Amino acid sequence: MNTHQGGKTFGQLKSKQEEKLNSINEAFLSDEKYAEEEELASKLELFKKKYMEFDLNDQGEIDLMGLKRMLEKLGLAKTHLELKKMISEVVGGSSKDTICYHDFLNMMLGKRNAILKLILMFEGMGKEQEQQESGPPCRKTFSDLP
Repeated sequence: MNTHQGGKTFGQLKSKQEEKLNSINEAFLSDEKYAEEEELASKLELFKKKYMEFDLNDQGEIDLMGLKRMLEKLGLAKTHLELKKMISEVVGGSSKDTICYHDFLNMMLGKRNAILKLILMFEGMGKEQEQQESGPPCRKTFSDLP
């Protein structure tokens, strides 16, 4: 049996997953608890993209390896124990070893500052600053030379 998925199957999996995440986003949009949240729809869209990027098993959950890869991409390699602690912090101390999208959104929108939330927010702020600095360099004149 071939366990490798073709591009078409992978695309179908991803769009099915995105539909599922969109319905969770809809629930958050109509939740009174988040009515005061500024730009909720655009935040949810951003969180969905970030989540899908690291849901490596396509089961709709970020597992230990997905979290490990996410943090390595950000240049923050963590030990197995640290990763387990982060997941436990996000899912509220239960013994689950994956982060479902609902828990992920609760973490990102909630008042508690989980380590993972701080890392992702810091990474997002870094990206915004990079984008602001891009573009053509300022014109220099001879008077600018030392």
